[in-house]
Amino acid sequence: MSIVERALKRLQQSGQQPAQAAPPPADPSGRAIPAKAKVAPSHGVLRDSSTRRLAGDAAKTVHIDFDALRRSGLLPPEHQQRELAHQYRTLKRPILKFAFDGDAPPAEARTASPRTLMVTSALPGEGKTFTALNLALSLALEKDHSVILMDGDAPKPHVSHVLGVSSEPGLLDLLTEPARDVESLLLPTDVRGLYVLPVGRRSESATELLASARMRQVVSALEGLDENCIVLLDSPPILLTSEAQVLASLFGQVVMVVRAGVTPQQAVTDALGIIGEGPRVGLVLNQALHDNSVGGYYGYGYGDDFTGAGQTGQQ
Repeated sequence: MSIVERALKRLQQSGQQPAQAAPPPADPSGRAIPAKAKVAPSHGVLRDSSTRRLAGDAAKTVHIDFDALRRSGLLPPEHQQRELAHQYRTLKRPILKFAFDGDAPPAEARTASPRTLMVTSALPGEGKTFTALNLALSLALEKDHSVILMDGDAPKPHVSHVLGVSSEPGLLDLLTEPARDVESLLLPTDVRGLYVLPVGRRSESATELLASARMRQVVSALEGLDENCIVLLDSPPILLTSEAQVLASLFGQVVMVVRAGVTPQQAVTDALGIIGEGPRVGLVLNQALHDNSVGGYYGYGYGDDFTGAGQTGQQ
């Protein structure tokens, strides 16, 4: 039994529910590279104004270069696309149900909105950015919902890097300049329903900014732009950043990525302890091997009826 399996079994014994995980990695050594995506003048309406109020900076559109993302390992190879798409549909259903269908506790009993979601990991290199990007793309397919993908990993802003928006103002600018309008820095993409908030200008005090009261205001403002929107943060790894616990308290749901056969048991336990009991937490087992004896997968979901999904990337 691997270290991760022992860690998950130990968590399971605490009373959590089982779920699914991932196919084997197609390119375990792939590292993220710039997708050469570009910010260009917007051409045409990217959303149905009757169901969405999000606009962002209407003068700019982020082009999502799927081929470049696939080459960088942040999208699955074409022969695994259908299987992975199914897994992310399975993953997003309980997230949407908790956010919109009354599964969340009443407002007075929670500290953060169920429509806010943080994707993180205990350590680097476990598949966090892969999960955030693919989950955001899957959520954007929903006819009745949209998603804001926010890059909050200031030390390693992979989302901004691969989408080609590293030079655009974004989250850190909103945190340092309270007068900035939140929606003015939101970038629509040419994927209907998907919007991006880049990490923004580098700051030596990024850690303190992400843990500040202003961060709570920004998350709340983003959520308030559209009542049918999910706000999704790609956050820094839990065990490498001192602001992790504060960040987790700002989000109603947390998805933590665990890399099969790599993540130490103690790291999983420590990260869950730091996140605490405030948000609803789900574990995603990344790069899990197939096991026909259990229906093709093994994995673990942490939280009521939470279902995990797997992926092939590493970022």
